[in-house]
Order: sequence, then C-alpha cells, then structure tokens
Amino acid sequence: MQIGPYTLSNPLILAPMAGVTDRPFRQLCRRLGAGMAVSEMVSSNSLLWGSEKTRRRADHRGEPDPRSVQIMGADPQMMAEAARYNADNGAQIIDINMGCPAKKVCNVAAGSALLRDEALVGRILDAVVGAVEIPVTLKIRTGWDTANRNAVAIARIAESAGIQALAIHGRTRACAYRGEAEYDTIAAVKAAVGLPVIANGDIGTPEKAKRVLEHTQADAVMIGRAAQGRPWIFREVEHYLRTGERLAEPPLSEVRDILLGHLEALYDFYGEHTGLRVARKHIAWYSKGQPKGAAFRQAVNKVETVEEQRQTTKTFFDVLLEQEGLAA
Repeated sequence: MQIGPYTLSNPLILAPMAGVTDRPFRQLCRRLGAGMAVSEMVSSNSLLWGSEKTRRRADHRGEPDPRSVQIMGADPQMMAEAARYNADNGAQIIDINMGCPAKKVCNVAAGSALLRDEALVGRILDAVVGAVEIPVTLKIRTGWDTANRNAVAIARIAESAGIQALAIHGRTRACAYRGEAEYDTIAAVKAAVGLPVIANGDIGTPEKAKRVLEHTQADAVMIGRAAQGRPWIFREVEHYLRTGERLAEPPLSEVRDILLGHLEALYDFYGEHTGLRVARKHIAWYSKGQPKGAAFRQAVNKVETVEEQRQTTKTFFDVLLEQEGLAA
C-alpha cells in the first residue's frame, strides 16, 4: 500500500484513538507488526497548540516512518494552519478526522458532523491539501445516519481534492459503536474511486481481517479497539494474511514482558504521576480474561506509586506463570 512517497510494510494500520494511541502505544504496535500508526487527533484550535497535552500528542521522536498525525476541526483556514504546524513539527502525513462520533466533537460541527455538509468537506480538504507538501489522508464514517449514507459522494470529493488515502469506519455517526459494522458501503467506495481505501470497524481477528479485505477489496485494514491490551494482533494478522495459518497466542511470559515494557515507556513519556494513571487502563486491557483478573485490577488501581504498580503487575503475572508451570 502506497501513501504518497511512503510504501507501507504491510496493509495493517493502527487506528487513531483519543487517549490511547500515544507515542508509546504507536511505537509498540509498530514493533509488533503494524505497517503504520496514526496519532491521537490534535485540535486545529491554535490556542491549544502550546498545551502540554497537545505537545505530547505531536511528539514523534523515535517513531519509524511514516509518521501520520490526525487533525480535527471545522474551519478550513484553521485546519490548513494546523496541517502546516504539524508538518513543520515532524508529521510526514496529515490525516483529517471526519469520523469521530463523540458528542463533544460533533457539537462543534467537527468529526463525523462534517459529513452533513459536503460543500464544507470540500473546502476543508482543498485548504489542507493546498497548505502542505506532504500527503493528506482522510478518515470518515459511512454517513451521518443510515438514511444518509454518503461515503461515496465524500470519497469523490476527497479524490478531487487530492486526498491520497481514505479510511472508512463501517458505521454511521448515529450508530456510534453499536451493532455490527457494515462493509458494503466501503466496497462501494472502493469501486467508485481510484485512491487507496482502508477498511475499519470490528476487525478483531486475522480471519475477519482477511474476510473484510476480500469483501471490500480495500487496500488495507485499520484496527483500533482490538489492539487494546493485544498489540500483537498486528503480527497475528500479518502472519495469517501471508501464510493462511494462525500464529500461536503469545505465551504468558511474553504478555508480561510486553506489558512491563509498555509501563516503562508510559512512565518515561508522561512522567510518574500521569504515567501511573494512564497505565491503569492498559493494565486492565492486558489482564482481561486472566484468572483472578478482576481482583488484580481492583488492587492495582489503588496503588499510588509507579514502583508499586510495576511490582503488583509483575507479581500478578509471575504467580500465573508459576500456576501454569505447576499445572503442566
């Protein structure tokens, strides 16, 4: 899959997720098989560019190419300025968010709310593409609601504006994350335009990734929630697409080591106070489904130092490994 001058190593992309796809998680998913990872969305509001949160979201040190930064807003000029700002600060691809269904985003007429105004979509895309020399990509949903699926029309506007890849979540804004993702609209978009299309939504297994690629004829798949606590899903999907065989689940010792490494990266990136708090949700995802996981999560969420968090997590997995060894 090609985006401008960048050839992805495989057709597997980590979806941008607010509060999740920070630099440590992007680097981890890339190491474990993702061909590209898109940043959390950065507001186009220039007043926010100086905030600590925005600076962290735009921090790409140590990341492999291509570095894709997602921007969000509803004003063409502000979006153009945000694109230039991020390109000047290390972004190699600018991704435009027209897919987020969150009320706080849609209430300011951004994210998927933009799908209701095709003329404004065109003005934003023209402004951003014209503002930077690097590739610009777009993330959308299939429409505002099931009575107004206009992804094909938006895709044609995007292609005319010079957008170089289009990611589509297989739900409308009204659907949020409820129900099953539908892929027929993604297939219709792929048939209607010549730019690369990325299918997104409910892709949680290697088999599902293959079925979605075949059904939609998309050029790549984008994986989001299924990577939370399972960043190795990318190598599993890559192996299956290449060989037709399922890769074995990682042994518990590897899960422990990946998680402990992830914690250290979070502490280093955020500092101990914020890193400890951000780590809690990741610990919850990694420990989901493990024996006595609920009691562990209750205990680890109460600790107030990184050393306690680190040690409580290590002990939990070491005990599981010991029990696993006894059972064997």
